[in-house]
Amino acid sequence: MPDLDPAQILSQGLTQRLFPPERQLIPGIDDFYELELASYENQLLDDATLLRNSAYFSRVRNIYTQHFLMCTGEPLKLPDHSSSRLKSFFEKNIFRTGYATHGLFPYRGKFHPQMIKGLMNIMGLRPGDVVLDPMMGSGTVPVEARLMGIQSIGIDASPFCRFMAQTKIDTLTMSLSRARKALKNAEEVLAYFQNKVGLADRGRKIRKRSGSGGFMSVMEPAAEYVTEMDRKQLTGRDRETSDTYNFLLLAYLDAAGYSERSDRKSPLDQFRAILERYLFVAEKIQRVLQGVEEDLGPSSLSEGDARNLQLEDASVDGIIFSPPYSFAIDYLDNDAFHLNYLGIDADKLQGIMVGLRGRNLQEKFELYMEDMRKILPECSRVLRMNRFCTIIVGTNTNQLSKVLGVPPDEVPGLNQILVEMALHYGLRLVRELSRSIVGISNTMRREYILLFQKK
Repeated sequence: MPDLDPAQILSQGLTQRLFPPERQLIPGIDDFYELELASYENQLLDDATLLRNSAYFSRVRNIYTQHFLMCTGEPLKLPDHSSSRLKSFFEKNIFRTGYATHGLFPYRGKFHPQMIKGLMNIMGLRPGDVVLDPMMGSGTVPVEARLMGIQSIGIDASPFCRFMAQTKIDTLTMSLSRARKALKNAEEVLAYFQNKVGLADRGRKIRKRSGSGGFMSVMEPAAEYVTEMDRKQLTGRDRETSDTYNFLLLAYLDAAGYSERSDRKSPLDQFRAILERYLFVAEKIQRVLQGVEEDLGPSSLSEGDARNLQLEDASVDGIIFSPPYSFAIDYLDNDAFHLNYLGIDADKLQGIMVGLRGRNLQEKFELYMEDMRKILPECSRVLRMNRFCTIIVGTNTNQLSKVLGVPPDEVPGLNQILVEMALHYGLRLVRELSRSIVGISNTMRREYILLFQKK
């Protein structure tokens, strides 16, 4: 074996060895799974597709990618008193999460949008294809698909999730003129929603209903668009009214949640700051999309049950979803105030939501497995042959140890259980990646990205 020169070897970094010089990576890629997804993009995508939809490249042949352009600049309009730690977080995650409308409403357990973009790329999804998220939560998959020109179908059992996801989709292209006026009338708008919606309260009560005068009165009829009208029938001024109302409502619910957790700022200051941030985010992405609105992918979002998909056989080109972290997050507890406003019976909803059924840990786990045995064959049924279904799932060894009655070091993770289960329904594991969990690491330390192919 010839002598090797360490200096010559060390002079080239790993990224220089993996990627050609004409394809430059996004700054800040420091997790192994990100580097792996970037390497797959490099192998599977041509230059034109990288420029249009790449998640991990900033430039291709000295031309900036769309992802880089939509992410650069100030990530969010943070309050002046924000800590250096908070500012550092958003700066570090500017390419991962802090772009487009993904930052509207801080929903727990949501995907990293950049990761979802990368996964759709390596799954072979291209503009015109159809991607399904049967448990869409905050709407990351539909929003990302729309930006990529991919048609999306988003389904969730929670009416609040459908409302939140739809608002994020609409904000990409909605008129912002009336929302800007609302910011100037923030005190009146806040009083309107406090009167109509109520103050933050985790209790499960019936929502308030009342009239209003002044600035908000012109949008009063739109209040019921959220749940009671077919959005497809709305056109022109009615659609603008509905979009604006929902945009303001989401900002209010966001502010009410903050006020519940902290009293550092008055409710008015909190609402004004969040509405200002929402407008900043909307204006930033709309500038990037100006002139290319026709290239955005269509989306269809609805309430529904992943165990019984109302879709035809072999009708989608890809599926991405994350089964609820059934042992980590009580989504109904987190969303109680929001569901209250929408007039949803949270106790009834709990009886149908995956991961929340059951009186104790053992029963929750058994019902969770029962539900996944219904969801996986449904996914296989609607997925076209040879296409991919990606499941992202966390696992908790200690809790599973209690449920299964075996030592923690002998416990199969939820990822292993789902891999074996999926095989029975024609979904064969092609690749498994893992990433560390930061936000809920006390409950789950890692989540697994499982890429299945229908065979």
